[in-house]
Amino acid sequence: MQAVIAGVTELLPVLRQRAQEAEDGRVIPAESVKSLAETGFFKLLQPKSAGGLEAGPVTFFDAVRLIASACGSTGWVASVVGVHPWQLALFPPQAQDDVWGADPATRMSSSYAPTGKARKIEGGYQLDGRWSFSSGCDHATWVLLGGIVLDDDHKPIDFRTFLLPISDYLIDDVWDTVGLRGTGSNDIVVDNAFVPEHRSLSFTDVTRCACPGQARNEGPLYRIPFGSIFSYAITTPIIGMATGAYAAHVEYQRQRVRASYVGQKSADDPFAQVRIAEAAALLDAAWLALERDMTELMAYANNNEKIPLPLRLRTRRDQVTGTGQAIRAVDLLFENSGGRALKMGTPIQRFWRDAHAGRVHAINDPERALTMFGRGEFGHDVPPDAMF
Repeated sequence: MQAVIAGVTELLPVLRQRAQEAEDGRVIPAESVKSLAETGFFKLLQPKSAGGLEAGPVTFFDAVRLIASACGSTGWVASVVGVHPWQLALFPPQAQDDVWGADPATRMSSSYAPTGKARKIEGGYQLDGRWSFSSGCDHATWVLLGGIVLDDDHKPIDFRTFLLPISDYLIDDVWDTVGLRGTGSNDIVVDNAFVPEHRSLSFTDVTRCACPGQARNEGPLYRIPFGSIFSYAITTPIIGMATGAYAAHVEYQRQRVRASYVGQKSADDPFAQVRIAEAAALLDAAWLALERDMTELMAYANNNEKIPLPLRLRTRRDQVTGTGQAIRAVDLLFENSGGRALKMGTPIQRFWRDAHAGRVHAINDPERALTMFGRGEFGHDVPPDAMF
């Protein structure tokens, strides 16, 4: 696994140089995705049964943090595309064979918000509609789509994830945003596609951590809750963006002279030093909480023990708090950078925009996540369909 981290680390200067190219093109350069694949990054959470590395989640998130510290958009796409092999490992084995049978390097994008329509029919499901924000879809040939299944009376009976090949959907290029511009998070359009039963997965099974794919993939990695793995796949790149902003800011401040303060060097400004220290503490706290949570989750999984609800809720609490800490850190750094940092093309303003764009992801809703934690602490029931 350290070889992957070493390969990613070696790639960082190139990703940093391509950050503006990704932003201008509104998509990650194909060369960057190819280079990441060559490091083995996309195999980190892929099961050994499909030629993957089946690494621990901390290793995966460490690699994501590094990538995002060089380019926020590349880190975001790497994280969300890189977590999909973990989810596919939970699907029925036939679905895994459909994707990885011919090519274990096949990549998937996703859009989980159930904005399209799903209807149960003989042998499977019929999907129709539009799904938004499918990051990295230009670099994938399959997609995972969330859908609420309706019966003949249009009443909801299930919430499932559906797996579709690229022949069953179109990509509509609509992504033109103020932040994370390089992620290519375009819309997926489906026109009455048939999805066989084995290419779907119920969130009821996912929440229970009891999925059909575990019959093939028995390792502890695949007994971790979806809400723990996926939610941190959103927070970690934001921590990485703030980490990249921190490094860029410190380097910039070493050279900066503040004309408004009679030529004072920014590096000698005690108020600037306080902000840097506060930002560093926030980033450390966010990362250390991730490491603790993932280590404890894996300890239960390694012992084949049921993961307790308080730990699952705490992980969601720490995840959404970690996002807030990273945003606070990048804000401190941006506010401390001066007017020249506003210039387009500078890394500080790009990291600031990218981090704030990632903050609006639905999984980062702090009140919802923290309310779940509070309900658990007071002994109240937690909604069974809540993502934790």
